[in-house]
Amino acid sequence: MSWEENVRIVTPYTAGEQPKDPNIIKLNTNECPYPPTPKVKEALKELESTTDRLRLYPDMNAARITRALSDYYQVDPDQVYVGVGSDDVLSMSFLTFFTSGKRVLFPDITYSFYDVWADLYRIPYTAVPLRDDFTIDPENYIPGSDRFAAEGETLGGIIFPNPNAPTGVELPLSLVEKILAANPDIPVIVDEAYVDFGAESALSLLPKYENLLIVQTFSKSRAMAGLRIGFAIGNKKMIRYLTDVKFSFNSYTMNLPSIVMAEAAAKDAEYFHSLTAHIIKTREQFKKDLTALGFVYPDSKTNFVFARHPKVPAGELFKDLRAQGIVVRYFDKPRISEYLRITVGTDEQMAAVIAALRKILAEKGVL
Repeated sequence: MSWEENVRIVTPYTAGEQPKDPNIIKLNTNECPYPPTPKVKEALKELESTTDRLRLYPDMNAARITRALSDYYQVDPDQVYVGVGSDDVLSMSFLTFFTSGKRVLFPDITYSFYDVWADLYRIPYTAVPLRDDFTIDPENYIPGSDRFAAEGETLGGIIFPNPNAPTGVELPLSLVEKILAANPDIPVIVDEAYVDFGAESALSLLPKYENLLIVQTFSKSRAMAGLRIGFAIGNKKMIRYLTDVKFSFNSYTMNLPSIVMAEAAAKDAEYFHSLTAHIIKTREQFKKDLTALGFVYPDSKTNFVFARHPKVPAGELFKDLRAQGIVVRYFDKPRISEYLRITVGTDEQMAAVIAALRKILAEKGVL
């Protein structure tokens, strides 16, 4: 028998390209185009004066972050879990809560790490089709309904992003609650990586539904993708279960510099709100400019726009933009192969994208 017969083989997640050319306009991975709060730089001074602390293990509970987040979101510190990016938090959540051997549901067009984790942890799942307009149909997630996606089976869990990625579409809070109310006996995870760009968080539902776990990140709206900081908020029991699994996996996951800088970012609400407001304003102008060029797109409540042009294939536009030094995200997958996901950058970057698209469309004779 070959040793390879017992190897766990999975198809890994494909991350967005990281171009090496500094002159590229990089709009393919939904990073923030602006720096984090200046208070992060001030926090670094603390580390510079106490580098001796780096010889010690960091606080395994990342208490400085959990306290800052609990103050901002007005929850108990025991309701907050911190991980190394929301990917780490979500992966630990799959490992912790989706253990029944029963089927887990998530959308068919969604964050493409979900099926990777499900395969990695041997979790059965169904990718539930979105409607043609890319909205989630709650009836697909409600046992007993005519459109229930796991007919004849008992569910083991539900997870979906809100707003969704890569579509940018928000599921109204009333419909999030409809899914929760219909599934009181299973974990329901709402992935809110993009919620700060104009959508409504499910945080207000936490006192009512103890099976709800909300996951967010510092990568987008707090401009700290390079530090890998994510967090979950839920009831104390869910957070304790999640923490127990983390400590059984790797206790010291969050390094000291990340803890210090994340605390500083979490405490600066004024900068946080001004940053997201600026990106929202840029996004809305970009949407108007795309419409003027003939593009169509679902209404985005994120820091990206998921757009297509009815007369030009997305694959062509992707290549043409790259030839002009602009990198966006193209998914050559069923149902979305005619769309480009374009991160909202600075006002100047978005103006450059519009100028490039106008030139491309003019050369193709569709303007």
